[in-house]
Amino acid sequence: MSQPTHSDVPDDPAAWQAWIGRTQEAADTIDAGRAQALQATLDDSGPPLEAGAPLPPLWHWLYFWWVAPSAALGPDGHPARGGFLPPIEGLPRRMWAGSRVRFLRPLPVGAAAMRRSTVADIRVKQGRSGRLAFVTVRHEIVHEAQTCLIDEHDIVYRPPPRPGETPRPGEPAPAEAPWRRDVKPDPVLLFRYSALTFNGHRIHYDRPYAVEVEGYPGLVVHGPLLATLMIELVRTARPGTRVAGFTFRALRPVFDTAPFTVAGRPDAEGADLWVTGADGFVAMRGRAAFA
Repeated sequence: MSQPTHSDVPDDPAAWQAWIGRTQEAADTIDAGRAQALQATLDDSGPPLEAGAPLPPLWHWLYFWWVAPSAALGPDGHPARGGFLPPIEGLPRRMWAGSRVRFLRPLPVGAAAMRRSTVADIRVKQGRSGRLAFVTVRHEIVHEAQTCLIDEHDIVYRPPPRPGETPRPGEPAPAEAPWRRDVKPDPVLLFRYSALTFNGHRIHYDRPYAVEVEGYPGLVVHGPLLATLMIELVRTARPGTRVAGFTFRALRPVFDTAPFTVAGRPDAEGADLWVTGADGFVAMRGRAAFA
């Protein structure tokens, strides 16, 4: 049976359900050069990652690019909707809402690997700003016929900003944190991460688009970059500790207009981690489970 195409499906939540179960595969080599480039981007002072070393947690996002020709891109710089992902056109703002990642075995630098992606779920909810659509994509990364990690990735589609809309108050950040790193984002950091992940989303590097079209006050810091910075706290404070799982949820966007803080609090089983924006509210919250 043929799968639906963009032209066949109206902007209707019931029709989007036809995309559940759609799959896509991508092969890649866990190239050491790309990992070393992220080390430089994050100011990682450790020795350069070489072939055979385990890839750090969440660095798999550097690989298995979704490559589309320029003619197949949407106005936001992402591949046009209606291919692998459903054609959710009426909700133009698209962002990474969170992930649940299980690290089952090491993924070696230099290894040949395969990613199998499946649209696992599509949900529509009513938020304060209007209708929201959540698409969950399950990624499995396989090396030598063994699954190394499973990443359930939630994508949220949101309506355009309303005139005069202001962010509502958020959750105040915890007052104390044994682990803490202050980060001053800038366009160079965001561009380098976009390049390493082959992420064409214009909200991360095109300031006129981010401000004038999508209504943000500045460039948006990538959700996966924030999540990676949280896990980097674990790597710095607990070298040698193996992370077995990581769950995170984005609560509010972070922009390049002001510094933000990455913080964490460990316990016997793992660590609570969070990102605090310049307004003092929690922008992202996560939980790392130790092996």
